[in-house]
Amino acid sequence: VQLQACGGGLVQAGGSLRLSCAASGRTSSSYYMGWFRQAPGKEREFVAATSGSGYTTRYADSVRGRFTISRDSAKNMVYLQMNSLKPEDTGVYYCAGSEGRFLYTIVDRITEYGYWGQGTQVTVSS
Repeated sequence: VQLQACGGGLVQAGGSLRLSCAASGRTSSSYYMGWFRQAPGKEREFVAATSGSGYTTRYADSVRGRFTISRDSAKNMVYLQMNSLKPEDTGVYYCAGSEGRFLYTIVDRITEYGYWGQGTQVTVSS
């Protein structure tokens, strides 16, 4: 499975961006998908995840209410709509996929994901 993320850019605080992740290869609508981010000098952290059906989601506390993860399985696409962006949202955003079972308590773990995209830079200016 190959993942290609895009949609990052430079935006002012309070603005919005929509990230997209295209999956190709041996994809499956049963895979759950996630978004992670990494700020300079910091570890990669969980942002959001969605189940294969898209009906179940989980968000990091820092983005809940501002970000929305969604997927279009027919198009093998996953999206991250980011609203009310803050400077602390700055970082490289990665999409990731997992063949495992979507369990709410573990989908925030980097080790649960076997497939990773190359990342897209998001910069939020104050």
